[in-house]
Amino acid sequence: MELSNTDFGGARPIEAYGDGGFRLDKKRVDGSMILLPGRGMFPWSIVSPDEMTAGAFEMLVEAQGTFDLILIGSGNQLVRPPKETRDYLAGIPLHIEVMDTGAACRTYNVLLSENRRVAAALLAVG
Repeated sequence: MELSNTDFGGARPIEAYGDGGFRLDKKRVDGSMILLPGRGMFPWSIVSPDEMTAGAFEMLVEAQGTFDLILIGSGNQLVRPPKETRDYLAGIPLHIEVMDTGAACRTYNVLLSENRRVAAALLAVG
């Protein structure tokens, strides 16, 4: 799905998602990904919501303080990480919002356009 063209300053918005990946900065990215403000995009090895263990969020935990909110895109539908993972992230504390990947991409772009410090962990969708 194509997303609208908005001025995001120096940040990279998500231009499109689907077909097993994303497009950022006019470049195709295959698979799931993590986006960190000021650091860029990184591959995320998980492919399904049941893989969202505490360890899957290690990169985000290490980057805490560089963002105020993590958007988690759980695929084609909203699937919350296991309670143990949610409790772990809340105890750090990392503020998370879980939604389907499409909603997470759109919300990410809106928050970027408002110059908000947002990170994202996004499962690719077909």
